[in-house]
Amino acid sequence: MSKKTTNKGIYIATTEPNIGKSIISLGLMQSLLGKAAKVGYFRPIIDNFEPGKTDNHINTVSTYFNLDIKFEDAYAFTRSEVIKKKNENKDGEIMGRIIEKYKGLEERFDFVLVEGSSFIGEGSIMEFDMNVLIAKNLGVPAIIVGGGVGKTLEQLVANLQMAYDSFKDKGVEVLSVIANKIEPQNLTLVTSELKKFFPKDVIVDAIPLNYSLANPSLKEIVDTLNAKVLFGEEYINNQAGNFSVGAMQLRNYLIHLKEKALVITPGDRADIILGALQANISDNYPSISGIVLTGGLMPEDSILKLIEGLSDVVPIILVEGGTFSVTNRLGSIQSQIYAENTEKIMTSIKEFEKHVSVDALIERLITFQTNGVTPRMFQYNLFQKAKLSKKHIVLPEGNDERILRATKRLVDLDVVTITLLGDKKQLEDKVMSLDIGLDFDKVTVINPIESEYFESYAETLFELRKHKNVNLPMAKDLMEDVSYFGTMMVYKGDADGMVSGAAHTTQHTILPALQFIKTKPEAPIVSSVFFMLLDDRVSVYGDCAINPNPTSIQLADIAISSAATSTVFGIDPKIAMLSYSSGTSGVGEDVEKVREATKLVKEKRPDLKVEGPIQYDAAVDISVGKLKLPDSEVAGQANVFIFPDLNTGNNTYKAVQRETKALAIGPIIQGLNKPVNDLSRGCTIDDIYNTVIVTAIQAQGI
Repeated sequence: MSKKTTNKGIYIATTEPNIGKSIISLGLMQSLLGKAAKVGYFRPIIDNFEPGKTDNHINTVSTYFNLDIKFEDAYAFTRSEVIKKKNENKDGEIMGRIIEKYKGLEERFDFVLVEGSSFIGEGSIMEFDMNVLIAKNLGVPAIIVGGGVGKTLEQLVANLQMAYDSFKDKGVEVLSVIANKIEPQNLTLVTSELKKFFPKDVIVDAIPLNYSLANPSLKEIVDTLNAKVLFGEEYINNQAGNFSVGAMQLRNYLIHLKEKALVITPGDRADIILGALQANISDNYPSISGIVLTGGLMPEDSILKLIEGLSDVVPIILVEGGTFSVTNRLGSIQSQIYAENTEKIMTSIKEFEKHVSVDALIERLITFQTNGVTPRMFQYNLFQKAKLSKKHIVLPEGNDERILRATKRLVDLDVVTITLLGDKKQLEDKVMSLDIGLDFDKVTVINPIESEYFESYAETLFELRKHKNVNLPMAKDLMEDVSYFGTMMVYKGDADGMVSGAAHTTQHTILPALQFIKTKPEAPIVSSVFFMLLDDRVSVYGDCAINPNPTSIQLADIAISSAATSTVFGIDPKIAMLSYSSGTSGVGEDVEKVREATKLVKEKRPDLKVEGPIQYDAAVDISVGKLKLPDSEVAGQANVFIFPDLNTGNNTYKAVQRETKALAIGPIIQGLNKPVNDLSRGCTIDDIYNTVIVTAIQAQGI
């Protein structure tokens, strides 16, 4: 579990398309702007848009509220881009960019309103799970919006409950559940029924179906039906009320007119057209929103001249197609809220403020604290920390293809300075043959034997190791070894850290560091941890790489060092000293060692939260933890796991890594005066990249 941080965002998620989440976005934005000076708006995935145009949702919110945000900063991907990335198995890139874009806004604004995707078009089947995952990785709570149109009360409740469970199962806190588009007479029934199914801390509200929001504007009708505007273009944003088909005699038709009605009539029905316009200006009849002339029939010139003097505030449009088919097409238009339609925007805000528990919701948002960190967010935070102070890392195994590919990624991102050890001509040839594209102007390549530092490094090694019977010729022989040369670069301050082990054993990588970099005064033992990036959390495992059978004193020191490492990387340590029994139930030499180590940790660092001996299931499962150790503040919540020996630790981390597909970053060596880290010989490019980033952060001495 990471340190608790004040929340700066909210995720608006819907359960299906056309639920009307815009009313929530607009209303909530209005309310937030009353509490925070600067509020940002972000849509992780938007619908595809035509060249030269923008996303309607983003344009509407940013324009109406005059937000200081560029269009390209307000979204991460279009729907087609996400589909393409998924087909290429690049899910990691999707979440990485979404987090990066969101974090960019989080730094600029006091609060960020995040609006989920719309469930329209290709790929919509995967969108709900995607929205849950995005909210989880952004570390923000959610508002879930469900729609009541076409559903029974039981179906609506079940739909929202299933959505709620999906978010909670992934560790996303749900602050509010809103049922939208509910028949007005059913509002009280819906809210009371929903409250039976959700915890008391979840705010439950219902918003009535508002036909003025559901029906399209004249502009939407023109765009959808490719209509021609004949009169009243300045009133094209008028909102259509009910659809009123003028097919009967005028005297009968007038009595059916309702306020804001959209008159639909053939273009040759001059009586209906003129009668509707007269009714609009008469105190005895309702106003109309506009007139749709069907059949592609243009009124005669004499009629047009008459209309021109009557239609000051009424848009009249001409469409192809018969009255019946046009009316059906009008009914199928899914109306949207757009920037120019301020009437609809203001209506939405008014409806939100009237029917949503705004004060309670804003209070929850402002006081909500997030206490978890996802693997993706952890990796993003690593990258941002490394960028705070750019460090110089030496990679001794320059001839390894994985090292070269990781180097390209690192220098392209400009997050660290890299020195590769090896023959430059050989490395250039290899890069060219593998088409890696590494720019050697961005890296330094050193051949140890030919280096200008070689003699002075050898002399330094001789001075440091002569008490161990190392003479100068022996020191020169050792300095030809890339591990010794790279470690000496770190010792002398010519590099800030070293990462090796892709082609060498752990001993070969670490031995030079133990010989002359040595340990920190407060760390009597060198040990290691792995950051285990599981599906929904980050755990720390130690020691899984260096100490075969630590004593109780050494085990305590490993736990304290692991807690310190965790804190540096933003994880608030809750330490589980693992054994085959929990609490006082077990006996035997092995469990006594863990019991004594736990006691020593508490004596040396009473500020740390530590439990031991404890079994793994009791450490991670809250129900098991409460059963076996009911008074423990660590049981069921542990995030730092200290294994009793190397055999247990190494096998456990590898089993978890393989069976859960977790990303294991490490081993991260702790306790040295300067950072030197080891790689597995089976490491991937991602492993190298992550280990270099971690080493750079260690070198900052944070």
